[in-house]
Amino acid sequence: MAMELTYRGHDAQPLDDAGKYIHKPEKRLVCLSRSLRYFLHEQRPLFVLLGMTLASLLFSFFPRPSPVAGGGFRMEITDPKGWRLTEPHHLTSYGGQNYHRFVIDTAGRGSVGGKVPLGLKRKGLRIVVTGGAGFVGSHLGDSVIVVDNFFTGRKENVMHHFGNPNFELIRHDVVEPILLEVDQIYHLACPASPVHYKFNPVKTIKTNVVGTLNMLGLAKRVGARFLLTSTSEVYGDPLQHPQVETYWGNVNPIGNQSSSVSNKETMINVSSTGVRSCYDEGKRTAETLTMDYHRGAQVEVRIARIFNTYGPRMCIDDGRVVSNFVAQALRKEPLTVYGDGKQTRSFQYVSDLVEGLMRLMEGEHIGPFNLGNPGEFTMLELANVVQETIDPNAKIEFRPNTEDDPHKRKPDITRAKELLGWEPKISLRQGLPLMVSDFQKRIFDDQSDATTASGTGTGNGSG
Repeated sequence: MAMELTYRGHDAQPLDDAGKYIHKPEKRLVCLSRSLRYFLHEQRPLFVLLGMTLASLLFSFFPRPSPVAGGGFRMEITDPKGWRLTEPHHLTSYGGQNYHRFVIDTAGRGSVGGKVPLGLKRKGLRIVVTGGAGFVGSHLGDSVIVVDNFFTGRKENVMHHFGNPNFELIRHDVVEPILLEVDQIYHLACPASPVHYKFNPVKTIKTNVVGTLNMLGLAKRVGARFLLTSTSEVYGDPLQHPQVETYWGNVNPIGNQSSSVSNKETMINVSSTGVRSCYDEGKRTAETLTMDYHRGAQVEVRIARIFNTYGPRMCIDDGRVVSNFVAQALRKEPLTVYGDGKQTRSFQYVSDLVEGLMRLMEGEHIGPFNLGNPGEFTMLELANVVQETIDPNAKIEFRPNTEDDPHKRKPDITRAKELLGWEPKISLRQGLPLMVSDFQKRIFDDQSDATTASGTGTGNGSG
């Protein structure tokens, strides 16, 4: 049986009278090569022309990046206000708003053209504040990521930020690593009052050392600028007055040496007194780690040594002298003065400190910088100011001094004045009433709540 063969895509070939196939007629353009004839026959030039047209239209809608030194390109990006952002500096401010100015350098990686997608335009810094639910951290602003384990911090300190979409709160202990994409790190996490850091000295020094290591590691990984809030306690019981940043301090690293005595009563007395070295030496080690990461890993760092600070949202019973005096006066209790009351301190209002920290972070100087108020008060003078502000009839009660309590503490802020343009503006007599108003509300609200709860409980029990 004869089999008919057909060419796919063509008509069947005719047969002659003998049943043989007739040869296909020769195609035109025989002068061209076979591949070129096939290319033209299948109409591929039409598709090539169409592709070139689309490519031309595509590139006409995208600006060409301008060349920069080194063979790279400078991408010019315009923010919503119409400012052309071309400079390589990391941050600028227009009308109170912060905008990033950056350069996309493609040297050695090929050129890239086109607009930056809207989702990649950075309109502000991502800032993390460790210990941000504490007294000082809660004043650092609302466009931040707060990391706090609430050992001494309080959620109530930051609740007024909860409706802000730029505010985030993470419950986390910095002793454990954390992964975040941020531009700046304010590292405040650590118990800062004797009552709290003596309660668990091992935890305190772990927070200072391991916590600082973890946050420095984060700064290294993501290229963030790191600010360590150290303390005036690194000067210990100073032999130099006032204290300058170049002074190395006079710190007792082991506390009362009589703790090695086996006598049980002696051990109890030492334990009840406690030592400050977990905090003092912990902060000194944190400063060392910070500078080692700067020198060895090129991390951008800043160091602030904070002197006594007071203001709203302080812990009411944290053992610090200002909060102690204010709480005692409001509760109609005697003001407890330790020792002879002639030891001196310098007190700065929290808003002054926050301004100093922000100037330090945004500046170009590493530090360390003393941030404190050089106005010097004895404990008796402070007690008198509290009496004038709250209750002139408040009594003063003297008690034995605590172990390793510094006799004098006053910052020399010459360096901060010259390099940061910073100095405190609010005097003790101006700032103390603001703190008193906050304490008054919290103390009497807590007492009212406790009375209500007690009365309700009694009623339920008797019923």
